[in-house]
Amino acid sequence: MTSAVSDNQAPAPLSHKEILGVLSGLMVGMLLAALDQTIVSTALKSIVEDFNGLSHYTWVVTAYLLTSTASTPLYGKISDLYGRRPVFQFAIVTFLIGSALAGASQNMTQLIAFRAIQGLGAGGLMALTFVIIGDVIPPRDRGKYQGYFGGVWGISSVAGPLLGGFFSDHNTLLGIAGWRWIFYINIPFGILALVLTSASLHVHNVKREHKIDYLGAFLMVAGVTSLLLSVSVYGPQDGWKDGHTISTFGLFVVLLVAFLLQERRALEPILPLDLFKNHTFSLTSALGFIIGAGMFGAIIMLPLYLQLVKGDSATIAGLKLIPFMLGIVSMSIISGKQISKHGHYKRFPIIGLSMMTVGILLLTRLDMTTSYLELALYELLIGMGLGFSMQTIVIALQNAVDFKDLGVATSANTFFRSIGSTIGVALFGSVYANRLGVYLPEMINALKVDNPAALAGATPQAFEDLKNNSAVIKTFTPELQFGVYDSFVHAFHDVFMVAAPVTAIGLILALFLRETPLRSNAAFHAAREEAAGEQFG
Repeated sequence: MTSAVSDNQAPAPLSHKEILGVLSGLMVGMLLAALDQTIVSTALKSIVEDFNGLSHYTWVVTAYLLTSTASTPLYGKISDLYGRRPVFQFAIVTFLIGSALAGASQNMTQLIAFRAIQGLGAGGLMALTFVIIGDVIPPRDRGKYQGYFGGVWGISSVAGPLLGGFFSDHNTLLGIAGWRWIFYINIPFGILALVLTSASLHVHNVKREHKIDYLGAFLMVAGVTSLLLSVSVYGPQDGWKDGHTISTFGLFVVLLVAFLLQERRALEPILPLDLFKNHTFSLTSALGFIIGAGMFGAIIMLPLYLQLVKGDSATIAGLKLIPFMLGIVSMSIISGKQISKHGHYKRFPIIGLSMMTVGILLLTRLDMTTSYLELALYELLIGMGLGFSMQTIVIALQNAVDFKDLGVATSANTFFRSIGSTIGVALFGSVYANRLGVYLPEMINALKVDNPAALAGATPQAFEDLKNNSAVIKTFTPELQFGVYDSFVHAFHDVFMVAAPVTAIGLILALFLRETPLRSNAAFHAAREEAAGEQFG
């Protein structure tokens, strides 16, 4: 970058070429985090079967989402103190360390722990990407670049499952277990992100002297951890009335109250409660939560359906998610250009959440004989809805808050979307497991009465093994196999029936979004100068 900036002067607006230089590093960093969420979900079946732990299916995802979620709000404040680039690069290095360790895992416990380290880095990659975008691109012009990041999400939604499938379908590659490469593949991308950010990410941000609210940070992290443990681990694993579930949720409530009291008295709170007085901040936080939950419901459940019910390999399952990517990328580009051209954004979350809701409802039509063309249309519809919604609410948020609150407000929005993703994974995974636990016994009892011969060779131990390894289905009679697959289908239907009302609530909320004129380049630059003046004046 060539713009010289004095210590008490806001920088001049960046040229298109300079913005693209900044975005290159951000997109690779964001790709790391986004790709990891989808690459693991497809390969997870092979991984947990290798470790004989299918019953802990959601643990590996939850550990990652828990730490990424809990750390997200902290990165905005820390980057205000130490600068965007070093903190962003710290997140990249942390993510790479976690990736290397996860690839070397020897059991489920190690894998879950190292995924947590990955998540700690991913929290910074996701949060700071949007903060830095808010630093350098005016809201009115942000739509022009929206397609780039929609493309990152789209690529990750397909490349992740595709790569995950490719690696997990190979027992070994270069003498290493195939699934381990889903973590090792992050290393060259991470090195590229470090090189690009070192070369181009010289973004001047108005440095403000902060007093970090350590007690608030501790209470927040502990509270989020307690919440996620109760809803995504102990609840699905031990039951919602189990002592572990109730006690951890109770601890969350206590820590939440303590956190709110601390934030009211802190000089510089981690999450300023005054932000919730901003109508757009509150609404976009709720929308981010709902979009996160809906998005992960589709991304995690569809590959599982394709592999368990349709019998596809992990690689083929990944390829079959291409329409999902096309929907995200195409509508991100179209909506972004329309926002920059006309300055109106409210219509896009409304359209997008409508499409997502309809698409998820249509997924309840899936069965053992559903054609790929039909599934592709449903995927395309959901992807288009995400493309219309996901980046648009960030533009609305960043346009509605003061420049001095940009970092913490953007990080908070990412935080709520991550919370939604984590709770969504837990909710949908729990619904799937619980309903499957109902349908399978019902099917077996029905066969005992109507066709006992269909249960030939199927021992109680085989049904118990089915919880951890679906490969045992191949040992069943054709009639029993049909019953098992039919049980899978009905369990998936129940998941999508739960997911659709969630996105429908988002649609209702989107109707109340206030459309504020988007700040132009001149107004955006003036706001930066005002923020600099407040700091140095």
